[in-house]
Amino acid sequence: MPPAPGDRDARREDVSEAVWQVLAEKGFGGLTLRAVASAMGVSTGMLMHYFPTKRALIAHALDLLERRTAERPRRERPAEGLATVRAMLLDILPLTADDTARNRIWVSSWDLALADDGLAAEQADRYTRLRAAIRPHLEAARGLGELPDAADPEQLAAGAVAFVHGLVVQALFDPGRFPEDVQTALLDDFLASIAAVRDVPTARRTTL
Repeated sequence: MPPAPGDRDARREDVSEAVWQVLAEKGFGGLTLRAVASAMGVSTGMLMHYFPTKRALIAHALDLLERRTAERPRRERPAEGLATVRAMLLDILPLTADDTARNRIWVSSWDLALADDGLAAEQADRYTRLRAAIRPHLEAARGLGELPDAADPEQLAAGAVAFVHGLVVQALFDPGRFPEDVQTALLDDFLASIAAVRDVPTARRTTL
């Protein structure tokens, strides 16, 4: 007899929790049907009712990661313009243990995405959505006089995402050199470099 819909939904939630546990401990490199089955205390045969292939498991893991990233606590958006851009970019950086774990998982997924056209397209879409989320606040910053009149919000959004994810990678590989205060100072320097009016909140400059 097949499980009732409620039971199946609960079981899928159990599977998702096991997938998340494996990702947090081993990253995408260690994400296998066997590892997830072991985390759940079930057989790989049972798990294959939900994920008949490794790719199906990876696709689910990426969806789960995106959902948990979207659901995480966010900083308040203090004001229109660059202050909100700053808050959004701070939310991306690995400034806490949870943010560090989540970023480690994202970075470990890139190798898989680069080797799979479908996953690569999905990752490109995520970047498109991120740039689109930041762009209106850069437009507002330009309207407020925080950016030069000739500033291109679309290009600046791409630059902001490139900067912050480059900083994420450096902080993950060398956390001793890039602690929270250094990451924040570098972000503030970046925002000051694009601003027409240097009223972005600043932290002390740090020698790397």
